[in-house]
Amino acid sequence: MTQLTTTRCSDSEIQPYVDELAALRIRVFRDFPYLYDGDIDYERDYLATYVNSSRSLAFLVHDGDQLVGATTALPLQDEEPAFRKPLADAGFDVARVFYFGESLLLSNYRGHGLGHRFFAEREAWAKQAGDFSHACFCAVQRPEEHPLRPAGYQPLDAFWQRRGFARRDDINAFYRWRDIDQREETDKRLTFWIRALN
Repeated sequence: MTQLTTTRCSDSEIQPYVDELAALRIRVFRDFPYLYDGDIDYERDYLATYVNSSRSLAFLVHDGDQLVGATTALPLQDEEPAFRKPLADAGFDVARVFYFGESLLLSNYRGHGLGHRFFAEREAWAKQAGDFSHACFCAVQRPEEHPLRPAGYQPLDAFWQRRGFARRDDINAFYRWRDIDQREETDKRLTFWIRALN
């Protein structure tokens, strides 16, 4: 690992990095628990949400010319209805919630504090972006007996709890994608994790 460089960008500043981000998402989310069989055109369309949001964040980590890590966030009201509606139905003011998109890190760059840095960057961004009361993200739920679950797999729940987030099993989004071992897209349940920002 050489000297890592970081870049913080928002809205249209994200556009030059879209293809790099798309490739990183496809690579990282292929692993359990997402098992996502990615598509570059779909990814470009997904990332356009961040490019088009005036208060979005993409925090990028490069090792030389290679994008090895990234995290994203934006106001929940700029996200798709699939992610807005569960919070609204649970009584949250969607206009005051900041949505933490994803944290992506190649495996050999993990364990060096970048996961904490990603959360710190997003929390700081949300606090300066407006009057936001809460931050949230959601994580896919997979059964314990899933055939592609690696031996010794440890979910990130304890790490997220240390960052102040509480798992809300009563608040879920449903989103479709194709798993790497499937032919068709299927609905996945994603459970929300929420914390107060103040």
